[in-house]
Amino acid sequence: MTTHTPAERALARSYTTGDDATRFNVTDLTVEHRPDRSITLTYRLVVEQRGPGGQRGPGDGECWVCTLPWNDKSFVDVFTSPSPDPERLRRLVELVRGLLEEWWDTKGFNRRFAKMGRRCS
Repeated sequence: MTTHTPAERALARSYTTGDDATRFNVTDLTVEHRPDRSITLTYRLVVEQRGPGGQRGPGDGECWVCTLPWNDKSFVDVFTSPSPDPERLRRLVELVRGLLEEWWDTKGFNRRFAKMGRRCS
């Protein structure tokens, strides 16, 4: 995984949801900066959910590629800065993770979110 800015490094970290039910193992993140200053985040990840008994086992995850369009230009400085404001960076990471979790939770019944991801082999 090639990441350059502090924001890209922070966004590329794997994490577990607050309720510890779902783990997003990020295996790759591509950040595409567009001429209109919008950004497209493309995640390759393995999503693991707790099974019966609350355990996660090896090989229990599903591999997905998820593309998140980011049109909020107010965070461009955080994405590109070699030293972003820590509070703004924390907020950006929270927002992006919230979008990933919303995609995961609604992809089965929300067409817009379903189009953002595809299973990988």
